[in-house]
Amino acid sequence: MEDLKTSETWRVFRIQSELVEGFESLNDLGPAVSIFGSSRLSPGNKYYDDAVTLARMLADDGFAIITGGGPGVMEGANKGAKEGKAHSVGLNIEIASEQAPNRYQDISLSFRYFFIRKLMFIKYAIAYIIFPGGFGTMDELFEALTLVQTKKIQSFPVVLYGSEYWKGLIDWMKQTLVANGTIDKTDFALFSIVDTPEEVRFLINEHYRVFGGMMK
Repeated sequence: MEDLKTSETWRVFRIQSELVEGFESLNDLGPAVSIFGSSRLSPGNKYYDDAVTLARMLADDGFAIITGGGPGVMEGANKGAKEGKAHSVGLNIEIASEQAPNRYQDISLSFRYFFIRKLMFIKYAIAYIIFPGGFGTMDELFEALTLVQTKKIQSFPVVLYGSEYWKGLIDWMKQTLVANGTIDKTDFALFSIVDTPEEVRFLINEHYRVFGGMMK
């Protein structure tokens, strides 16, 4: 007979446990912003340093900062939040490489399952800020755009940071996706592209000023 701990039934219990822990830990977090970006960028890199500055600004404005909890841009954002006046949250993931929790988290959770972690990112954030990154960053970006486009969640700011980095992707979307009719030109209104922490700060605060009382 199959051992319970190696069965699919046991996996359901693990999933349930992660959901409960996430909900209980973040339920009273207040307005928060999720920041994504590469784990491979170090202090001194422009995007790492800008993540520190931006997260500190937003934390001083009263927004908790949520990241994937790892190194790189995630570390920069948690560091900035820690220096500011709001919670610094890390949603860590158990993977074979690259993920070592950074030391700047005052709320730290660990997830085995990506889909539960992604639920926490989206459920407790009033905005997504997408710094330059790789596959994981792209995954979070396009999931958020899909949820907003299909109206599965309330529309919220999805901000791409660094126009130079994102230019090639945006050009490809226009020249290939729009040209072939797989997305519409109006879909570009689902996100913004910015180059300074001050621009992001303005977008987030303005959105929360207008829609904060109506948000989940």
